[in-house]
Parts: sequence; structure tokens; C-alpha cells
Amino acid sequence: MPLKKGTISMRSSSHSLKAISVTFDDDHAVANAGLIQPATLAEHLGLRELFDEYVQLGAGPGHANVGLKAMTLIYSALAGGDCIEDTDRMRVAATTEVLGHGVRAPSTLGTFLRSFTWGHVAQLDRVFDESIRRSWQAGAGPGVGPVTLDVDSTICETYGLKKQGARFGYTNVRGYHPLLATVAGTEEVVGVRLRGGNAHTGRGRGWLSHPGVQPCAPGGGNRADGAESRLGLLQLQGDPKPAPKRR
Repeated sequence: MPLKKGTISMRSSSHSLKAISVTFDDDHAVANAGLIQPATLAEHLGLRELFDEYVQLGAGPGHANVGLKAMTLIYSALAGGDCIEDTDRMRVAATTEVLGHGVRAPSTLGTFLRSFTWGHVAQLDRVFDESIRRSWQAGAGPGVGPVTLDVDSTICETYGLKKQGARFGYTNVRGYHPLLATVAGTEEVVGVRLRGGNAHTGRGRGWLSHPGVQPCAPGGGNRADGAESRLGLLQLQGDPKPAPKRR
């Protein structure tokens, strides 16, 4: 850790999954330099281009430059941000050199987020599904062995009174009640289904049979937590056989 505070500019960076090298003009770290690895991965996966391709906000005020705005929000979250105002930290020092592209101001991002409706969730699902498929094809998947998924619901609290789908559920918390599918042992999220806050635990149990949510290796199954939340199998090749119903 440096003994004195200060902001150091970065001279050059090389975005490559095979070899990442960074050169500084001092022994201290550049602001947000730790984002260079996720930025390199996002670049190789074409994540910004996926947002531009699949997310269409019509003629809304936030429809332009979807990829840049989405990536700014993602990097802000990775850097510890938990609100729109925190995205302003992405505009300091040489952060744009680390990310490899420009970032957008909090006010612009607020307009962008307000342009989304419940119907745009499926577009974001397309981005997520394709990014998982590309990363697993590049070698980040679990390999050729069987894959077990843990499927469970969670509560995401919200505070705005006009958010679409935000409802009080069985926990008496206002928010959303999404389903998450994670790879057992790694906790890698490979599927998300957004649901209203008052959705029953088993609602949407046919979700994982959708062709867009099948990025996994040949063979596999799932184990579901919660009543009636068995959702099916994830499998790239072959026809999945139904898992025995849990009692």
C-alpha cells in the first residue's frame, strides 16, 4: 500500500486475456486500475456490443449509446458503487484508459435507467445468455462433466414507490422476488428470472427449459430449494431427462 495519497495517471495498458501489462509513471496505483481485468474480459466477450445489439429502448430519452451506459453501471458496481451517484467515480483520473472506452455521467445514467420498462427485461436476458455462452465456449465453463444447479428465489428490496413489479411479498419487504440458478460449488450465476415481489416461490418453474437458458455442459441436473421450484435441467447437447420430483 502507498504511504501517501495521490492520483497517478497511467501511461499505457494492454487489454489481453493472455498477457496483461500496465505501466505507471510512479510506484502508486492508478485510480480503479483493478478494473482492467473485468474490462479486458468484457472486451473479448463483446459485452458492450451485445447491449447495443439486443437492448432497444425505442425513442426514449435514454436510448442512445446503450452499451457505454450499461458498462459504466457494471464497472461502478464492481468498484463498490451501490447507487447512481457512485458512478461519478468512474470519471476520475485515468479510469477511461483502464476501461478502454468513455463513461457517462450520473444524470445521463439516471435518464437511461428510467427508460426501461418491465418489458425490457427479456432483452437484458438475451445479453446475459449470450455472454454466458461466449465465456463458456472460451473455456470458462465447468468442462465436460455433469453440472448441478442450485435454483432458489431471493428478495431484492426496492425503495421507489413507482417501480414496476415491486410488491410486498411473504417477508413483508417491498421489492422483487427473482429466481436464481447458480452452478453448485462455484456459485456462478447462469440464469436469472425477474418476478414481481408477490410472486409465489414456484412461479416460472418452466423457465430453464427456454432455449436461451441452456449454456451448460452435456449432462447435468439441478436441486431446488423452496416449495415447487424445480425448474429442469441445463444441457448443451442431448435431450435432458426430467429429474425425480422431490418430496
